[in-house]
Amino acid sequence: MSTKRTLILNKEQILQKSKRIAYQILEDNFDESHIVLVGIADRGYVFAQRLQKILQGFAPDKEIELVKVSINKVKRSLEASTDLPIETAKDKAVIVVDDVLNSGRTLAYALGAFINVPLKKMRTAVLIDRSHPQFPVHSTFYGQKLSTILKENVEVYLEEFDKQEDAAWLA
Repeated sequence: MSTKRTLILNKEQILQKSKRIAYQILEDNFDESHIVLVGIADRGYVFAQRLQKILQGFAPDKEIELVKVSINKVKRSLEASTDLPIETAKDKAVIVVDDVLNSGRTLAYALGAFINVPLKKMRTAVLIDRSHPQFPVHSTFYGQKLSTILKENVEVYLEEFDKQEDAAWLA
């Protein structure tokens, strides 16, 4: 197997894409006073924290709440938990956030955690969308769409989690 890696996004590009996603979220939720970002542990949550900070800077009049959802990705059935009660999202606009969208299973599981909560609307945001859908899930907001083969991997490094400079690599 090849160890060749190709840089997809560097630190500055990740920041630029994050700001663009934040603007798109604001445009989509112009009339909302309260937005709930649901970050998928681990890197999705870090990315959601960054989006929250950017959104608070762009729109200090909006309440931007952050919920962490942890999913058991090994099981073939939904097993998810949140750090705040699921009802936190009731009657609000919810954005489920992850670093990479591959098959859609992780996002589908995260969306499923909120299936019994009445929401105003639900959207998804990812840094990189690989476009290999196995589940009927798409990215509403994305930083980069990338056509890859299934054998390739996308590795995202976020400083707060990985203790190294932000970067996204195709390996």
